[in-house]
Amino acid sequence: MKKITNSLKIFKIGGGIIDDQDQLNQFLEDFSKVEGAKILVHGGGKGATNQLKRMGIEPKMIDGRRITDAETLQVVVGFYAGITNKTIVAQLNKYNQNAIGLSGADANLINAVKRSVKDIDYGFAGDLKENSVNGKILNLLVENGNLPVVCAITHDGNGQLFNTNADTIASAIAKELAKNEEWEVELHFCFDKKGVMKNLEDESSLILEMDFEFYQELKADGIISDGMIPKLDNAFEVINSGVKSVYIQHASNVGNEIGTKLI
Repeated sequence: MKKITNSLKIFKIGGGIIDDQDQLNQFLEDFSKVEGAKILVHGGGKGATNQLKRMGIEPKMIDGRRITDAETLQVVVGFYAGITNKTIVAQLNKYNQNAIGLSGADANLINAVKRSVKDIDYGFAGDLKENSVNGKILNLLVENGNLPVVCAITHDGNGQLFNTNADTIASAIAKELAKNEEWEVELHFCFDKKGVMKNLEDESSLILEMDFEFYQELKADGIISDGMIPKLDNAFEVINSGVKSVYIQHASNVGNEIGTKLI
């Protein structure tokens, strides 16, 4: 007898949407209408960056990844796991979503290791390894009708918190939950563009489908750069890991298949 599968949709929301209150409110309202099991992953937008600047600390970014020293970590944790996460949870529960805000430290959800120092020391940046995600906790929450809202803070199991790329977390969660044969997993990266475009100024240049070879060409030509690189690197990693489909799309298209599909 064929095993019955249920759809599980994992959404990662980009910082550009978080920074725009009107867009965020609309996204959360639309997201609440997406039926079935779902999980939301988010970063922190510019809130932490703006706070650092107010403190006289100039944020440092390399290829879309933040350099996180001890002082920066405190601010990032406060915004990602605190203000941003709880604001999103409160908004979703306005729509009776049974949302539960989580960091990687909660219930030992996501373990990470400090990023190794090669050419660049990223400070308290946490990288994930295989089996970093506690799938049992997420399965339990979702199966009991809860909506996990996961921020981009992880831990090492020894008391140290880390700042981890939210795209990486979304991809790792998708790969882990795809191991459960009861789920048919989709991964949606929702941000403030229609998808991956050859020309950011021309919305008609939207790429409907993209394979890894085409992605490498666009990256080499400088068409894809900065924050899109870790997003797409992570997205392509999940293609062959049991995840049904991956989409890069505008937040207004949450719940549908409009955008760039990775193949």
